Amino acid sequence: MSDAAKRGSLFRHISITVAGALIALQLVVLGAGAYYVVLPMAKRSADDLAALIVLSAKTWVELPPETRSDFELELARKHNLWLFETASALPEYDSYQPYLSLLEQALTRRFGSTVHIKVTQWEKTWFWVDLSFGGQPIRIGFPEDILGIQLSLASLLVMMATIALTLITAITLARRITRPLGRMAEAARHIGQGSSPASLPETGPAELADLAHTINRMSQQVQSLLANRTTLLAGISHDLRTPLARMRIALEMLPENADPKIVTRLTRDVEEMNRLIGEFLTFSRGLEKEATQEIDLHLLLRELSDNAALEGGVVELRTQEPCIRQLGPSALRRILGNLISNAVRYGAGQPVEIECECGDGESVIRIFDHGPGIPPAEIENVFRPFYRLESSRSTATGGSGLGLAIAAQLANANGWHIVLVSRPGGGTEARLTMPNQSGG
Repeated sequence: MSDAAKRGSLFRHISITVAGALIALQLVVLGAGAYYVVLPMAKRSADDLAALIVLSAKTWVELPPETRSDFELELARKHNLWLFETASALPEYDSYQPYLSLLEQALTRRFGSTVHIKVTQWEKTWFWVDLSFGGQPIRIGFPEDILGIQLSLASLLVMMATIALTLITAITLARRITRPLGRMAEAARHIGQGSSPASLPETGPAELADLAHTINRMSQQVQSLLANRTTLLAGISHDLRTPLARMRIALEMLPENADPKIVTRLTRDVEEMNRLIGEFLTFSRGLEKEATQEIDLHLLLRELSDNAALEGGVVELRTQEPCIRQLGPSALRRILGNLISNAVRYGAGQPVEIECECGDGESVIRIFDHGPGIPPAEIENVFRPFYRLESSRSTATGGSGLGLAIAAQLANANGWHIVLVSRPGGGTEARLTMPNQSGG
């Protein structure tokens, strides 16, 4: 797992941070509202109901017996309180409900002794209060719906609304920040590969708009620098190749009695200079992604293996199955040719082995040599322009130091990836990974 994957995405961090902050804010708001608004209102309501119950019981006791029935009917009709005289026992209410607890406290304060609310279940739930005035046991009851409290439903709705709004807000804010940053990161990758990305929209918050403007300017400056470099080196190449051509003509016109060894050496030097100029020019060009076409990797590797064999190398191709892929032909041929040439050159005269793996998601070509290998500390350095492990700069012991740098640039421009891996027991594995695509 990569370090970026371990750290998590910016979208995830922002979402979690914003969601946590909003949930904490909602909890504070709900807690403050419950303590400073809902609780005082509930206490006042419970105290009013307790006062009505106690007053009704006292009034009933003080009325003449013949008028009590009318009072009971009036109390039930206007206040939905049912009052009658009874001494039968009822079960205790063993479930906790905040409002009923407040009502019990209010009744206890007004009645002067502990009062417990009891419950019965007929067609609906009823709550009962047993009081005693003047030695007469009185029971006053009211149905559950008189309270109008649906605590579980209210809590569920508040919780669902809080979670939904928090998530929507967090995701919206995170996307507004991470989407532009994602586009900027992609543009920076293209710039690093030497290509020119589409201009970023310079909109949104001031900081993001300013960053997009800076990246757009940087892209233009990089492309201008690359174009200037290409133009400069192309001019130098042209200027150098003209005297080289004159030197070649002069060598051809030397008298027949000229020393053949000197002529041969000078001719070889001229050709080597011409080759180096060509490599410098290739490296300096802005390496853009090549148009793709169908390529049989097996046939291409067979051709490159045969070419290496003609130059004295021993190459064993382990793949026989066709592998048709949509790829840039010139870039692929140059990359593989360079990797095979390096494997033959530094393979200590041992056979070079080539494998091709055609997967559903990507194609991988592996080139193995049995040479001395590359020290782990030098693996990244060999992709730098003009860098050679052997520092004599002699063409007898190595190339110009541009081959792997050009291969890496071509691979990056086409969305491929080259790695060099030291093999156990000696030697190097060059691995070219190419994501599959449907067309060009």
